[in-house]
Amino acid sequence: MTVPEASLPRGSVPVIWGDVPTRNKNFTGRDDILDLLREGVSSRVTAVLPESGPRSSASDAGNPIPQGVHGLGGVGKTAIAIEYAWRYRSDYDLVWWIAADQLPSVRGSLAELALRLNLEAAPAAGVDGLIAAVRDALRRGEPYSRWLIVFDNADQPEEIKDLIPTGPGDVLITSRNHRWESVIKTVPMDVFRPKESRDFLLRRVRKGLTEADADRLAKELGHLPLALEQAGAMLAETGMPADEYLRLLREQPVEIMNEGPPSGYPRSMTAAWKLSVDAVKRSRPQALEVLRCCAFFGPEPIPRDVFHRGAQETGTGTAVAEVLSDPIATANVMRELARYALITLDGNAVKVHRLIQALLRDELTAQQQAAYRHEAHLIMAAAVPDNPDDATTWVRFQGLLPHVNAEATELHLSRELEARDLARGLIRYLYQSGDYTSALTLTERFIEQWTADSGADDENVLRAQRHLGNIQRLMGRYPEAYKVTEEALARARVALGEDDPTTLSLRTGFGADLRANGRFAAARELDTESRTLLERKYGPKDGRTLRLLSSLALDHGLVNDYNTAQELYELAFKEMRRGASGATTLDVIGAWFGISWTLRLRGKFGDALDVAQDARDYGQSASGLGAEHLYTLRSVNAYLIACRRLPDKRLDALEESREALDLATRRHGESNPDTLAIAIGMSNLMRTTDVSYHEKALELADATAKRFAAVYGANHPYNYGCLTDLALLKRVTGDAATARQLDQEALQGLTAGLGQSHHYTLTAATNLASDLAALGQLEEARAIGEDTLQRLTTQLGPDHAHTLCCAANLALDMIALGDEEGGKELQGKTVRLFADTYGEDSPDYLVAVGGGRLDPDFDPPAI
Repeated sequence: MTVPEASLPRGSVPVIWGDVPTRNKNFTGRDDILDLLREGVSSRVTAVLPESGPRSSASDAGNPIPQGVHGLGGVGKTAIAIEYAWRYRSDYDLVWWIAADQLPSVRGSLAELALRLNLEAAPAAGVDGLIAAVRDALRRGEPYSRWLIVFDNADQPEEIKDLIPTGPGDVLITSRNHRWESVIKTVPMDVFRPKESRDFLLRRVRKGLTEADADRLAKELGHLPLALEQAGAMLAETGMPADEYLRLLREQPVEIMNEGPPSGYPRSMTAAWKLSVDAVKRSRPQALEVLRCCAFFGPEPIPRDVFHRGAQETGTGTAVAEVLSDPIATANVMRELARYALITLDGNAVKVHRLIQALLRDELTAQQQAAYRHEAHLIMAAAVPDNPDDATTWVRFQGLLPHVNAEATELHLSRELEARDLARGLIRYLYQSGDYTSALTLTERFIEQWTADSGADDENVLRAQRHLGNIQRLMGRYPEAYKVTEEALARARVALGEDDPTTLSLRTGFGADLRANGRFAAARELDTESRTLLERKYGPKDGRTLRLLSSLALDHGLVNDYNTAQELYELAFKEMRRGASGATTLDVIGAWFGISWTLRLRGKFGDALDVAQDARDYGQSASGLGAEHLYTLRSVNAYLIACRRLPDKRLDALEESREALDLATRRHGESNPDTLAIAIGMSNLMRTTDVSYHEKALELADATAKRFAAVYGANHPYNYGCLTDLALLKRVTGDAATARQLDQEALQGLTAGLGQSHHYTLTAATNLASDLAALGQLEEARAIGEDTLQRLTTQLGPDHAHTLCCAANLALDMIALGDEEGGKELQGKTVRLFADTYGEDSPDYLVAVGGGRLDPDFDPPAI
């Protein structure tokens, strides 16, 4: 780790100080380790690991590699990291502590740091986007270049190595896992040296302990810091002489000695722990009950509020519940456990060392383990908030997450209804908060176990599969989502009935899967039936019904019924805004930008822009979802597409489009459907803004088209729509032959999938006519133009923008073929309709009156 430049100003405390545990007043020694951490000038990332050989050599300081502190549990890795953070805190503007036992905890903590850095104003921002934003801010050193990030107990390198930030600051990692040595630079750490052991005990036990006594105790305890802490607490709290403590260590029950110590630990560690446990059992038996229950949580801090809320609701009548239901008894128990160093109290959280947890579990019979584990499940289940859709409750979900996901908790093995409700609540929280990666992992784990235990038709399995389908769909995994939801829906209809809430939820999800599969008419048919079922089950103004109404609006729009689509969106939006419906902010914004979409496709460009701008502004506000949320990104894209119709807004929109594409790529990846929608929209915007952007627009469209085919499949209407956009750019950059080939492919595919008269099909036909005209094939261009104009007039009306676009182009082809009278007549009529409908300042009017060709393009609405 590097020493910050001496020229930089120093403050007494960092501006941001996040979750760093309380400093250990008895910290002793370890000066050599601390010196290594401070003097590692060739690297800014340090890991402390168990003693295993010589330290790795230095690497290039210009591209620093991670380093870390590692050692077996109880050796003091966390204590070193805590001491480092406190001792050198004035050298940093930002110090952030991350409990790194589990990937969801790491991701959640990094997302929280993004909020603390004001990289996102609202807590509902997607976790992936927040992580990308915070890593980017740390890399750039903005707003702080002097930062320290601590990953404590990071024992799975492959899980978090891609989350470790780079940049001008420092990273400290603690771990028991030697695999870090192949990834990062490491600092080895072992048990205390004899002098450090002696100094520690003399500091911990202020009275009655000589240096000789301390040396004997340290030797007997193998110089393991955790064992020394246990012994020191016992001697300090009871006043027990060292000789008596040593005698008790030797006289521990034979079975403890016979079982042997935990792997890699001195046998006396078990004995020292046993002495502390026995002392607590004598002084306050209820404390041992609570401690055993804590052994079935994770090793991360347990929020005290979890015990309080859980005890209020469980009503099990056990000794644990009895203690936790009484705040005075709880305080007494916690204080007693802390006296003997069996727990650590840090603010409003309780922490039990993983080794102590393991020892506690090992001393119990299988039946006892099951009982305490069940108690822990009930406490967590009772403490979980009721509504994971409510962003104000997410901090409580985050506090429970590492314990639900811990190995010792074994929540996935429980068949209790309360435990499964808890798991589904956590899954819903992760899904709603935007952490799709963690949600996917957790959901698949529970589905696999629940299916094995209860069968594929179990309601909990089917409800979890509903979440799984939604998660996969939002991640762009359309074939997987389709398969999961289709199979779950079929089983739910038989096992639960057609109007069961789980079946209804799966129906609405499968409607989205049909859309993702390009089966727009089938989606509308299913969602129309579902609307009837939902209204009968919940009423027409319930949030679930209104959410389906938005889906049905999208269905109508995708089959060219834009009037009905707008009516349904407006009805849903109006009722959602009432507040009593139970609709979420996501639902409201979804209907909001849906209205803009229908207005734009009806040719109401000014209204579409205004509505989209309102939706975008609300989404980006503190009371909305935040700039990086998926639905905010969709509203931004709707606004940018509407800006394309107004030349004076195009340059500003182009800059915002770049920002949106960068954000979407960082958050979701370059092949996510929403990223692709923004990318193809940006290529269209570049094409319409200025000819100087055409080459870059073509490059972007070409790359995006390849990804469309990979995500949606070659035969999806959206893929063909994207090909028409690429063809446009090919033609305007001089490659009309390739444009014709692409438009012919799109026209054939859209005709087969959607029919000859679908709006998307007619867009491809209009552009194909322009390709043919550019190649001198005017007769073919005119024939396609005449057929397309007739269909557009019937489908969208005579004064729709795309109808007039086709008419203006057809007029040019007629004139070029010698039919000047007919062409001029059609041209004049078209120009007048443009002026009357859209105004003489509209870009399409100006192109048409100037005798230029008009190019309709395609923008894919979110599935």
